[in-house]
Amino acid sequence: MSTAPISDNPTPQASKIALPEGTITVGIGLFIAGISAYIFFKIGQQALGQDGFKPIVAMWFIAFALAPGFFLPIEQEVSRAIAHRRALGQGGLPVIKRIAPLAVIILLILVVVIAIFSSSISTNMFEGYGIVTFCLVLTLVSYAPMHLARGICSGTGRFGAYGIIIGADGAVRVIGCAVLWLAGVTHVGPYAFMIGFSPIVGVVAVGLAGKLRVDDGPEATWSEVTPNLGWLLMGSLFAAALVNAGPITVDILGSSEPAEVVTRFGNAVIFARIPLFLFQAVQAALLPRLAKLAAQRNLSEFSRGFRQLMILVCGVGVVGTIGAFLVGPQVLDLVYQGGIDRRTMTLLALASAMYMVGLATAQAVIALRGHAIVALGWFASFSGFVLIAWLSSNDLYLRVEMALVGSSLIAIVIFGAALRKLMASDAIFDPESILDAFAERPLD
Repeated sequence: MSTAPISDNPTPQASKIALPEGTITVGIGLFIAGISAYIFFKIGQQALGQDGFKPIVAMWFIAFALAPGFFLPIEQEVSRAIAHRRALGQGGLPVIKRIAPLAVIILLILVVVIAIFSSSISTNMFEGYGIVTFCLVLTLVSYAPMHLARGICSGTGRFGAYGIIIGADGAVRVIGCAVLWLAGVTHVGPYAFMIGFSPIVGVVAVGLAGKLRVDDGPEATWSEVTPNLGWLLMGSLFAAALVNAGPITVDILGSSEPAEVVTRFGNAVIFARIPLFLFQAVQAALLPRLAKLAAQRNLSEFSRGFRQLMILVCGVGVVGTIGAFLVGPQVLDLVYQGGIDRRTMTLLALASAMYMVGLATAQAVIALRGHAIVALGWFASFSGFVLIAWLSSNDLYLRVEMALVGSSLIAIVIFGAALRKLMASDAIFDPESILDAFAERPLD
C-alpha cells in the first residue's frame, strides 16, 4: 500500500505525518479478510463435512500460493509508480497501460499451465472434481484485476476503496457460502465458485464509484514500472508458496490417507495463523511513521522502530505458541471438530510465529534496498522446506511441521544476517523501498 507524497528532504511537515485517510478502513478490511477465512472453513465443513470439504482446502491453499505470489508484485509496482508520479503532479494512467498487459501475460501463462495439467490436478488434488480446477482458474482470473485495482487505490491514496476491495472479498465469500449452506447445497462446486467469484465484487463496486479513475500523464517506460519487479516476483512467489505449503504437502505426501486428514491439517494451519493475520492488519498503521523516517533518512530511528516492532512480533508469537500448546486442541475441537493433537498445534503455531519474524525482517531488508537478498532468501527457505519434508520423518504431519519450522528458521537467519550487514554499512533507504517492503503480504 502507499501513503501521501513524501519529499526526499525532511520538512517541518514531515515530522507531523498522521495516519492517511482510510487507514482504519484498510485495517478493518484486512481484519474482515482474516476472520472470513475461519468462518468460511466452518460453514464449508458444516455443509460438506470434513471429507467433502477436502477439495476446497486444497484449492484454497493452492490459490493463495499462486495469486499473491504472482500478482502482489504487480500491485506493489503499480502502487509505487503511481505514488511517485502523484508526488510529481503527474497522472498515472500510462503506468496502468504499461503494466496491465504484463499482468495479462502472467495470467494467461498460469491458465494455460493449469489447463494442460487439469486432468492430473483434478484427480490428484481435488478428488476428481474438474469443477474445482475450473474454479481455481476463475480465482486467478478474479485476483489479477483485484491486485491491479488495489495498486491503483493505494498509489492514488484512496485507502478507503482499498479497504473495501479487501473486506468485500471475504464478506461476499462468507455470505454466499452461508446462503448455499442454508439452502441445503451439498455439492462442492458452488462453494469453490464462491472463492473464485468473491474477489471481483469489491473491484466492480469501487470501479462504479469512480475510485479506479486515473489521470493521463507522460508515457511510462519499462524502467519506471519494473526496477525491482523481477526480484519482488521471485520473493513474493516463494514466500506465498512457503506459507501455504503445509496442507498442499500433506495432500501430496498423504495421497493414500483419508481426505479428512488434509482438511484437519488445513484447519490447524489457518488457526495457527491468527497472530500473522493480526500482524498484517496493523501494518496499515505502521507505514506512515516508517515512510516518514525514510524521507528523513533517519537510520538510527528506523533501527529503534524496527527493534520495537520485533519485540511486538516476538511477543505475539510467544503468546500464540503458548496458547496453542495450552488450549489449541480444545479450541480446534470446539470450532472444527478437532482431529489435531497438541504437538501439531504447537509446532504449527511456532512455525507461524517464526515466519512472522522472518517476514518482518525481510521487510526491513527490502526497505534498505535489499530486494535481491529477500528474493534469494525466500527461495532458500522454500528449498529447505522441500528437503526437510522429504527427508525428516515418516510421520506425515510431523515431517511437514518440522519443514515449516526449519524453513522459517532459515529465513530468519538469512534475513537477520543481511539486515545486520546492511545497517552496519549505513545502507540507504527511501520511501519507495518502504512502500515495496510493507506491501509484502503473502497472506491474502
